[in-house]
Amino acid sequence: MEKTILKAYRFQLKPSREQKLLLEKHFGCVRFVYNYFLNQRKEQYASTGKSEFYHAQAMALTQLKKQNGFTWLKEVNSQCLQEALANLDIAYCSFFKGKTCFPRFKSKRNSTNSFTVPQFFSVKRDKLCIPKFKAGIKLNLHQEIQGRIKRCTISKTASDKYFVSILCEQQYEPFAPTGKSVGVDLGIKDFAVLSNGTKFKNHRFAKKYERALKKAQQHLSRKVKGSYSFEKQRRKVARLHEKVSNSRKDVLHKVSHKLVKNFDIICLESLNIKGMIKNHKLAKHIADASWGTFVQMLEYKALWNDKRIAKVGRFFPSSKTCNVCGYINQNLNLSMREWDCPSCAKHLDRDINASINILKEGLRTLSKSAGTVDNTDGDSNKTSSSLWKKRHKSMKSEAHPIAYGVGG
Repeated sequence: MEKTILKAYRFQLKPSREQKLLLEKHFGCVRFVYNYFLNQRKEQYASTGKSEFYHAQAMALTQLKKQNGFTWLKEVNSQCLQEALANLDIAYCSFFKGKTCFPRFKSKRNSTNSFTVPQFFSVKRDKLCIPKFKAGIKLNLHQEIQGRIKRCTISKTASDKYFVSILCEQQYEPFAPTGKSVGVDLGIKDFAVLSNGTKFKNHRFAKKYERALKKAQQHLSRKVKGSYSFEKQRRKVARLHEKVSNSRKDVLHKVSHKLVKNFDIICLESLNIKGMIKNHKLAKHIADASWGTFVQMLEYKALWNDKRIAKVGRFFPSSKTCNVCGYINQNLNLSMREWDCPSCAKHLDRDINASINILKEGLRTLSKSAGTVDNTDGDSNKTSSSLWKKRHKSMKSEAHPIAYGVGG
Protein backbone atom coordinates (compact mmCIF):
# COMPACT_ATOMS: atom_id res chain seq x y z
CA MET A 1 0.00 0.00 0.00
CA GLU A 2 1.44 3.34 -1.06
CA LYS A 3 2.16 6.06 1.51
CA THR A 4 3.07 9.75 1.27
CA ILE A 5 6.66 10.65 2.13
CA LEU A 6 9.00 13.63 1.81
CA LYS A 7 12.10 12.96 -0.27
CA ALA A 8 14.92 15.30 -1.29
CA TYR A 9 16.78 15.21 -4.62
CA ARG A 10 20.26 16.74 -4.78
CA PHE A 11 21.77 18.02 -8.02
CA GLN A 12 24.93 19.91 -8.81
CA LEU A 13 24.52 23.37 -10.30
CA LYS A 14 26.68 24.90 -13.04
CA PRO A 15 26.13 28.67 -12.67
CA SER A 16 27.73 31.26 -14.94
CA ARG A 17 30.11 33.91 -13.60
CA GLU A 18 27.30 36.47 -13.24
CA GLN A 19 25.05 33.91 -11.57
CA LYS A 20 27.81 32.99 -9.10
CA LEU A 21 28.05 36.64 -8.10
CA LEU A 22 24.30 36.83 -7.52
CA LEU A 23 24.36 33.56 -5.56
CA GLU A 24 27.10 34.96 -3.33
CA LYS A 25 24.91 38.02 -2.70
CA HIS A 26 22.08 35.72 -1.62
CA PHE A 27 24.39 33.80 0.73
CA GLY A 28 25.71 37.04 2.23
CA CYS A 29 22.31 38.70 2.68
CA VAL A 30 20.77 35.60 4.28
CA ARG A 31 23.73 35.30 6.64
CA PHE A 32 23.51 39.02 7.52
CA VAL A 33 19.76 38.88 8.26
CA TYR A 34 20.19 35.81 10.46
CA ASN A 35 23.06 37.39 12.46
CA TYR A 36 21.44 40.84 12.66
CA PHE A 37 18.16 39.61 14.15
CA LEU A 38 19.85 37.02 16.38
CA ASN A 39 21.90 39.87 17.84
CA GLN A 40 18.67 41.86 18.22
CA ARG A 41 17.02 39.03 20.14
CA LYS A 42 20.01 38.71 22.48
CA GLU A 43 20.00 42.44 23.23
CA GLN A 44 16.22 42.51 23.81
CA TYR A 45 16.36 39.54 26.16
CA ALA A 46 19.32 40.99 28.08
CA SER A 47 17.48 44.29 28.67
CA THR A 48 13.82 43.25 29.08
CA GLY A 49 13.83 39.47 29.64
CA LYS A 50 11.75 39.04 26.47
CA SER A 51 12.43 39.06 22.73
CA GLU A 52 10.38 39.45 19.57
CA PHE A 53 9.28 36.43 17.56
CA TYR A 54 9.09 35.77 13.83
CA HIS A 55 6.17 38.00 12.81
CA ALA A 56 7.50 41.09 14.58
CA GLN A 57 10.98 40.57 13.12
CA ALA A 58 9.55 39.98 9.64
CA MET A 59 7.91 43.41 9.81
CA ALA A 60 11.16 44.90 11.12
CA LEU A 61 13.01 43.39 8.16
CA THR A 62 10.65 45.14 5.74
CA GLN A 63 11.39 48.47 7.40
CA LEU A 64 15.11 47.71 7.52
CA LYS A 65 15.30 47.33 3.74
CA LYS A 66 13.89 50.86 3.35
CA GLN A 67 16.70 52.45 5.34
CA ASN A 68 19.54 54.10 3.45
CA GLY A 69 22.32 51.82 4.62
CA PHE A 70 20.47 48.58 3.89
CA THR A 71 18.95 49.04 0.44
CA TRP A 72 21.29 46.35 -0.91
CA LEU A 73 19.02 43.77 0.74
CA LYS A 74 16.53 44.41 -2.10
CA GLU A 75 18.95 42.91 -4.63
CA VAL A 76 18.07 39.35 -3.55
CA ASN A 77 14.87 37.32 -3.31
CA SER A 78 12.88 38.67 -0.35
CA GLN A 79 11.41 35.25 0.51
CA CYS A 80 14.91 33.85 1.10
CA LEU A 81 15.42 36.49 3.79
CA GLN A 82 12.07 35.61 5.37
CA GLU A 83 13.11 31.96 5.43
CA ALA A 84 16.27 32.93 7.30
CA LEU A 85 14.10 34.58 9.97
CA ALA A 86 11.89 31.48 10.13
CA ASN A 87 14.96 29.26 10.62
CA LEU A 88 16.18 31.58 13.38
CA ASP A 89 12.81 31.37 15.11
CA ILE A 90 12.87 27.55 14.95
CA ALA A 91 16.41 27.40 16.36
CA TYR A 92 15.52 29.92 19.09
CA CYS A 93 12.39 28.05 20.20
CA SER A 94 14.17 24.68 20.07
CA PHE A 95 16.76 26.04 22.50
CA PHE A 96 14.13 26.98 25.08
CA LYS A 97 12.47 23.59 24.66
CA GLY A 98 15.77 21.97 25.63
CA LYS A 99 16.31 20.29 22.26
CA THR A 100 19.40 22.12 20.98
CA CYS A 101 22.11 24.57 21.99
CA PHE A 102 21.62 28.31 21.70
CA PRO A 103 21.79 29.57 18.07
CA ARG A 104 25.23 30.77 17.03
CA PHE A 105 26.18 33.53 14.63
CA LYS A 106 26.85 32.31 11.10
CA SER A 107 30.42 32.75 9.92
CA LYS A 108 31.37 33.67 6.39
CA ARG A 109 34.11 31.03 6.27
CA ASN A 110 33.24 28.42 8.91
CA SER A 111 29.67 27.53 7.93
CA THR A 112 27.98 26.10 4.86
CA ASN A 113 26.58 28.88 2.72
CA SER A 114 22.96 28.21 1.79
CA PHE A 115 19.56 29.80 1.27
CA THR A 116 16.06 28.38 0.84
CA VAL A 117 13.55 29.29 -1.86
CA PRO A 118 10.06 28.40 -0.55
CA GLN A 119 8.06 28.97 -3.76
CA PHE A 120 7.96 30.34 -7.32
CA PHE A 121 10.63 28.00 -8.68
CA SER A 122 10.64 25.19 -11.23
CA VAL A 123 12.88 22.74 -13.07
CA LYS A 124 12.66 23.01 -16.85
CA ARG A 125 14.73 20.49 -18.78
CA ASP A 126 18.26 21.04 -17.48
CA LYS A 127 17.73 24.40 -15.75
CA LEU A 128 16.59 25.55 -12.32
CA CYS A 129 14.40 28.64 -12.50
CA ILE A 130 14.14 30.68 -9.30
CA PRO A 131 13.33 34.37 -8.59
CA LYS A 132 16.11 36.83 -9.58
CA PHE A 133 17.55 34.24 -12.03
CA LYS A 134 15.41 34.77 -15.14
CA ALA A 135 17.60 32.71 -17.50
CA GLY A 136 17.71 29.77 -15.09
CA ILE A 137 20.75 28.02 -13.60
CA LYS A 138 22.09 25.01 -15.45
CA LEU A 139 22.03 21.81 -13.39
CA ASN A 140 23.08 18.19 -13.79
CA LEU A 141 19.68 16.46 -13.79
CA HIS A 142 20.94 12.89 -13.36
CA GLN A 143 17.59 11.44 -12.24
CA GLU A 144 13.91 12.16 -12.70
CA ILE A 145 12.18 14.24 -10.04
CA GLN A 146 9.01 12.54 -8.82
CA GLY A 147 6.15 14.02 -6.81
CA ARG A 148 5.09 17.55 -5.97
CA ILE A 149 7.96 19.97 -5.42
CA LYS A 150 7.63 21.87 -2.12
CA ARG A 151 10.83 23.89 -1.74
CA CYS A 152 14.48 23.99 -2.72
CA THR A 153 17.70 24.87 -0.91
CA ILE A 154 20.80 26.08 -2.74
CA SER A 155 24.15 25.56 -1.05
CA LYS A 156 27.85 25.99 -1.68
CA THR A 157 30.40 23.49 -0.36
CA ALA A 158 33.94 24.17 0.85
CA SER A 159 35.23 22.89 -2.48
CA ASP A 160 33.35 25.75 -4.24
CA LYS A 161 30.69 23.47 -5.74
CA TYR A 162 27.06 24.57 -5.93
CA PHE A 163 24.19 22.19 -5.22
CA VAL A 164 20.42 22.37 -5.06
CA SER A 165 18.36 20.14 -2.77
CA ILE A 166 14.75 19.83 -3.97
CA LEU A 167 12.22 18.61 -1.41
CA CYS A 168 9.30 16.67 -2.92
CA GLU A 169 6.13 15.10 -1.59
CA GLN A 170 5.55 11.81 -3.36
CA GLN A 171 3.84 8.44 -3.17
CA TYR A 172 6.10 5.60 -2.05
CA GLU A 173 5.64 1.84 -2.24
CA PRO A 174 7.16 0.24 0.92
CA PHE A 175 9.24 -2.94 0.79
CA ALA A 176 7.33 -6.20 1.16
CA PRO A 177 7.37 -7.72 4.69
CA THR A 178 9.87 -10.56 5.18
CA GLY A 179 8.94 -11.76 8.67
CA LYS A 180 12.62 -11.73 9.69
CA SER A 181 14.38 -10.08 12.62
CA VAL A 182 18.05 -9.26 13.10
CA GLY A 183 20.38 -7.97 15.76
CA VAL A 184 23.14 -5.56 14.74
CA ASP A 185 26.36 -5.04 16.67
CA LEU A 186 28.21 -1.89 15.51
CA GLY A 187 31.98 -1.94 15.90
CA ILE A 188 35.36 -0.79 14.66
CA LYS A 189 37.01 -4.04 13.54
CA ASP A 190 33.92 -4.77 11.45
CA PHE A 191 31.46 -1.94 10.82
CA ALA A 192 28.39 -4.09 11.54
CA VAL A 193 27.97 -7.73 12.55
CA LEU A 194 24.52 -9.33 12.19
CA SER A 195 23.06 -12.04 14.36
CA ASN A 196 22.94 -14.38 11.33
CA GLY A 197 26.75 -14.21 11.03
CA THR A 198 26.96 -11.63 8.22
CA LYS A 199 29.74 -9.07 8.63
CA PHE A 200 30.05 -5.69 6.89
CA LYS A 201 33.57 -4.43 6.37
CA ASN A 202 34.75 -1.21 8.01
CA HIS A 203 36.42 0.60 5.11
CA ARG A 204 38.11 3.26 7.29
CA PHE A 205 38.05 5.94 4.63
CA ALA A 206 39.69 8.55 6.87
CA LYS A 207 42.71 6.29 7.30
CA LYS A 208 42.73 5.47 3.58
CA TYR A 209 43.11 9.14 2.61
CA GLU A 210 45.11 10.14 5.70
CA ARG A 211 48.47 10.38 3.91
CA ALA A 212 47.07 12.40 1.01
CA LEU A 213 45.30 14.75 3.43
CA LYS A 214 48.44 15.20 5.51
CA LYS A 215 50.48 16.12 2.45
CA ALA A 216 47.83 18.51 1.10
CA GLN A 217 47.44 20.24 4.48
CA GLN A 218 51.21 20.63 4.82
CA HIS A 219 51.28 22.41 1.46
CA LEU A 220 48.34 24.58 2.60
CA SER A 221 50.16 25.62 5.80
CA ARG A 222 53.00 27.10 3.71
CA LYS A 223 50.73 29.33 1.62
CA VAL A 224 50.02 32.97 2.39
CA LYS A 225 46.44 33.33 3.62
CA GLY A 226 44.22 35.18 1.20
CA SER A 227 46.48 34.57 -1.80
CA TYR A 228 45.41 32.82 -4.99
CA SER A 229 47.70 29.84 -4.27
CA PHE A 230 46.21 29.53 -0.77
CA GLU A 231 42.66 29.34 -2.14
CA LYS A 232 43.74 26.86 -4.82
CA GLN A 233 45.34 24.56 -2.24
CA ARG A 234 42.42 25.02 0.17
CA ARG A 235 40.07 23.68 -2.50
CA LYS A 236 42.33 20.63 -2.94
CA VAL A 237 42.10 19.88 0.77
CA ALA A 238 38.33 20.41 0.71
CA ARG A 239 37.94 18.02 -2.23
CA LEU A 240 39.80 15.29 -0.31
CA HIS A 241 37.54 15.76 2.71
CA GLU A 242 34.57 15.66 0.34
CA LYS A 243 35.84 12.41 -1.14
CA VAL A 244 36.04 10.84 2.33
CA SER A 245 32.55 12.03 3.22
CA ASN A 246 30.95 10.88 -0.03
CA SER A 247 32.62 7.45 0.13
CA ARG A 248 31.44 6.95 3.71
CA LYS A 249 27.85 8.01 2.96
CA ASP A 250 27.72 5.69 -0.05
CA VAL A 251 28.54 2.67 2.13
CA LEU A 252 26.16 3.73 4.91
CA HIS A 253 23.28 4.09 2.44
CA LYS A 254 23.94 0.67 0.90
CA VAL A 255 24.16 -1.15 4.25
CA SER A 256 21.09 0.57 5.71
CA HIS A 257 19.10 -0.11 2.52
CA LYS A 258 20.01 -3.79 2.62
CA LEU A 259 19.01 -4.17 6.27
CA VAL A 260 15.65 -2.41 5.87
CA LYS A 261 14.84 -4.38 2.73
CA ASN A 262 15.64 -7.83 4.21
CA PHE A 263 14.38 -7.51 7.81
CA ASP A 264 11.17 -6.34 9.48
CA ILE A 265 12.65 -5.83 12.97
CA ILE A 266 16.16 -4.41 13.45
CA CYS A 267 17.60 -4.44 16.97
CA LEU A 268 20.45 -2.06 17.81
CA GLU A 269 22.48 -1.08 20.83
CA SER A 270 21.98 2.48 22.05
CA LEU A 271 25.58 3.75 22.09
CA ASN A 272 26.86 6.80 23.95
CA ILE A 273 28.92 7.98 20.97
CA LYS A 274 29.65 11.41 22.46
CA GLY A 275 31.12 9.78 25.55
CA MET A 276 33.02 7.14 23.60
CA ILE A 277 34.77 9.77 21.48
CA LYS A 278 36.39 11.12 24.65
CA ASN A 279 38.64 8.04 24.51
CA HIS A 280 41.46 9.57 22.46
CA LYS A 281 42.87 6.19 21.47
CA LEU A 282 39.69 5.28 19.57
CA ALA A 283 38.14 8.69 18.86
CA LYS A 284 39.34 8.92 15.25
CA HIS A 285 38.12 5.41 14.38
CA ILE A 286 34.76 5.92 16.11
CA ALA A 287 34.17 9.20 14.27
CA ASP A 288 35.20 7.59 10.97
CA ALA A 289 32.65 4.78 11.45
CA SER A 290 29.75 7.32 11.64
CA TRP A 291 27.48 5.13 13.73
CA GLY A 292 25.14 8.03 14.49
CA THR A 293 24.58 8.85 10.82
CA PHE A 294 24.01 5.16 10.09
CA VAL A 295 21.33 4.88 12.80
CA GLN A 296 19.59 8.00 11.45
CA MET A 297 19.49 6.46 7.98
CA LEU A 298 18.07 3.23 9.38
CA GLU A 299 15.37 5.10 11.29
CA TYR A 300 13.97 7.15 8.41
CA LYS A 301 14.18 4.25 5.95
CA ALA A 302 12.43 1.99 8.46
CA LEU A 303 9.70 4.63 8.83
CA TRP A 304 9.25 4.77 5.05
CA ASN A 305 8.92 0.99 4.80
CA ASP A 306 6.87 0.27 7.96
CA LYS A 307 9.76 -1.57 9.62
CA ARG A 308 10.58 -1.44 13.34
CA ILE A 309 13.74 -0.33 15.14
CA ALA A 310 14.38 -1.57 18.69
CA LYS A 311 17.18 0.03 20.70
CA VAL A 312 18.74 -1.91 23.57
CA GLY A 313 20.08 -0.04 26.60
CA ARG A 314 23.73 0.97 26.45
CA PHE A 315 24.52 -0.80 29.74
CA PHE A 316 23.21 -4.16 28.54
CA PRO A 317 26.25 -6.57 28.62
CA SER A 318 25.78 -7.89 25.08
CA SER A 319 29.41 -8.95 24.53
CA LYS A 320 29.96 -10.42 28.00
CA THR A 321 26.78 -12.55 28.07
CA CYS A 322 26.77 -16.07 26.62
CA ASN A 323 23.85 -16.29 24.17
CA VAL A 324 23.38 -20.00 25.01
CA CYS A 325 23.28 -20.22 28.81
CA GLY A 326 23.27 -16.56 29.88
CA TYR A 327 26.58 -16.66 31.79
CA ILE A 328 28.19 -13.19 32.15
CA ASN A 329 31.97 -13.11 31.68
CA GLN A 330 33.16 -10.17 33.79
CA ASN A 331 36.80 -10.67 32.71
CA LEU A 332 36.16 -10.03 29.01
CA ASN A 333 38.23 -7.16 27.59
CA LEU A 334 38.47 -5.51 24.15
CA SER A 335 41.47 -7.58 23.04
CA MET A 336 39.53 -10.87 23.40
CA ARG A 337 37.74 -11.36 20.07
CA GLU A 338 36.76 -14.97 20.87
CA TRP A 339 36.14 -16.73 24.18
CA ASP A 340 34.88 -20.00 25.65
CA CYS A 341 31.97 -19.93 28.08
CA PRO A 342 33.06 -21.44 31.44
CA SER A 343 29.49 -22.55 32.12
CA CYS A 344 28.47 -24.38 28.91
CA ALA A 345 31.88 -24.59 27.14
CA LYS A 346 30.45 -22.89 24.04
CA HIS A 347 33.07 -21.23 21.81
CA LEU A 348 31.84 -17.70 21.03
CA ASP A 349 32.77 -15.04 18.51
CA ARG A 350 32.60 -11.78 20.46
CA ASP A 351 30.70 -9.72 17.86
CA ILE A 352 28.31 -12.43 16.64
CA ASN A 353 27.53 -13.31 20.26
CA ALA A 354 26.80 -9.64 20.99
CA SER A 355 24.47 -9.29 17.99
CA ILE A 356 22.52 -12.42 19.01
CA ASN A 357 22.09 -11.04 22.53
CA ILE A 358 21.01 -7.66 21.13
CA LEU A 359 18.38 -9.44 19.01
CA LYS A 360 17.03 -11.39 22.00
CA GLU A 361 16.91 -8.31 24.24
CA GLY A 362 15.35 -6.18 21.51
CA LEU A 363 12.58 -8.70 20.84
CA ARG A 364 11.99 -9.07 24.58
CA THR A 365 11.61 -5.30 24.94
CA LEU A 366 9.31 -5.10 21.92
CA SER A 367 7.05 -7.75 23.40
CA LYS A 368 6.48 -5.48 26.42
CA SER A 369 5.56 -2.37 24.51
CA ALA A 370 4.08 -1.54 21.12
CA GLY A 371 5.82 0.46 18.38
CA THR A 372 9.42 1.52 18.07
CA VAL A 373 11.34 1.29 21.31
CA ASP A 374 14.12 3.57 22.44
CA ASN A 375 15.28 2.13 25.75
CA THR A 376 18.38 4.11 26.70
CA ASP A 377 18.72 3.10 30.36
CA GLY A 378 18.48 6.40 32.10
CA ASP A 379 18.78 8.88 29.22
CA SER A 380 16.31 11.69 29.80
CA ASN A 381 14.90 14.35 27.53
CA LYS A 382 13.72 16.42 30.48
CA THR A 383 15.65 19.59 31.15
CA SER A 384 16.71 20.05 34.76
CA SER A 385 16.22 23.32 36.62
CA SER A 386 19.98 23.91 36.72
CA LEU A 387 20.19 23.56 32.94
CA TRP A 388 17.38 26.07 32.53
CA LYS A 389 19.29 28.52 34.72
CA LYS A 390 22.35 28.11 32.50
CA ARG A 391 20.23 28.72 29.40
CA HIS A 392 18.77 31.95 30.77
CA LYS A 393 22.20 33.04 31.98
CA SER A 394 23.67 32.53 28.50
CA MET A 395 20.85 34.62 27.03
CA LYS A 396 21.70 37.55 29.32
CA SER A 397 25.38 37.52 28.39
CA GLU A 398 26.79 40.38 26.35
CA ALA A 399 25.74 40.30 22.67
CA HIS A 400 28.49 39.38 20.26
CA PRO A 401 29.50 41.81 17.53
CA ILE A 402 28.45 40.75 14.05
CA ALA A 403 30.05 41.33 10.70
CA TYR A 404 27.85 43.37 8.38
CA GLY A 405 29.74 42.47 5.19
CA VAL A 406 27.72 40.84 2.45
CA GLY A 407 30.38 39.64 0.05
CA GLY A 408 30.67 35.90 -0.59
